[in-house]
Amino acid sequence: MSRFDATTALVTGASKGIGRGIAERLGHEGALVVVHYGTDREGAEETVHTIEKEGGRAVAVGADLSSPKAAELLTAALDTALEAEGVASEIDILVHNAGVGSSSGVGEITEEEYDRLFAVNVRAPLFITQALLPRLRDGGRIINISTGLTRVTTPSMLPYGMSKGALEVFTRGMAVELGHRGITVNAVAPGLVSVDRTERQMRENPGMQESVVGLTALQRLGRPDDIASVVAFLASDDGRWITGQLVDATGGARI
Repeated sequence: MSRFDATTALVTGASKGIGRGIAERLGHEGALVVVHYGTDREGAEETVHTIEKEGGRAVAVGADLSSPKAAELLTAALDTALEAEGVASEIDILVHNAGVGSSSGVGEITEEEYDRLFAVNVRAPLFITQALLPRLRDGGRIINISTGLTRVTTPSMLPYGMSKGALEVFTRGMAVELGHRGITVNAVAPGLVSVDRTERQMRENPGMQESVVGLTALQRLGRPDDIASVVAFLASDDGRWITGQLVDATGGARI
């Protein structure tokens, strides 16, 4: 028996990168995974296909998390997808992974970019959680994906770090609010992880990879499965006594 058998997990932003790694890990261990995507439907369907190929169950749902109606759109898509699967519209594991990045500092960021940054990284997790609380089973798990840049940041990443800092405050507050239901709420802070976006950045910035690795205790870049392993632990019964915490998953970056 796998440790997530008979559970349903929703992973936002699971069409690629860290989100895909998390979705595939939970699916591999028995969860029915709802794979959310914003625009990359093809990528989400690839995630679903990988999970199903390994004997798991998954469905893809789309919703634009920058929209003021993100929670409404996602909830409606979730209900439709789970009804088609013949299961109750309830979830056990909610992973807020979807996020948008920014390398614009305070001197460069526009109001439009700022609004989108906070809409996707802060507003969407808050109101999606609000909408799904009646569907989140007692004893469930909420896991928010933050960043190591809330601990050590640079001027060019300050607005992005601010948005994730808000997510960490949300994590602690919700842990207190939902503790009476046995629901744990934690955040995971990755460092630089080797995904399409960061690999592109490294190609465009020679020496970037060597610099990052040199500042990391474990002397390599992270991988999506490194983060997925931490999420799977927090989502499992083994993580039942951990709540309101930020787990640094940077491989010891800048310590």
